[in-house]
Amino acid sequence: MPKMKTKKSAAKRYSFTGTGKVKYKKQNLRHILTKKSSKRKRNLRRPGILDTANTAVIKKRLLPYG
Repeated sequence: MPKMKTKKSAAKRYSFTGTGKVKYKKQNLRHILTKKSSKRKRNLRRPGILDTANTAVIKKRLLPYG
């Protein structure tokens, strides 16, 4: 059976933590930043953690060797 291909777009968006959770960069921090509060921008800097239901899909289909 041939190797599965990694979806490269997913590989650029998601990464795994040491415990196997899926980490991603939060949205809404690219432009029009003047109207957003400092607290909101600060919280958007931290990585987001994907919930367990979607983690299984990412691991199985998009990043099989991640």
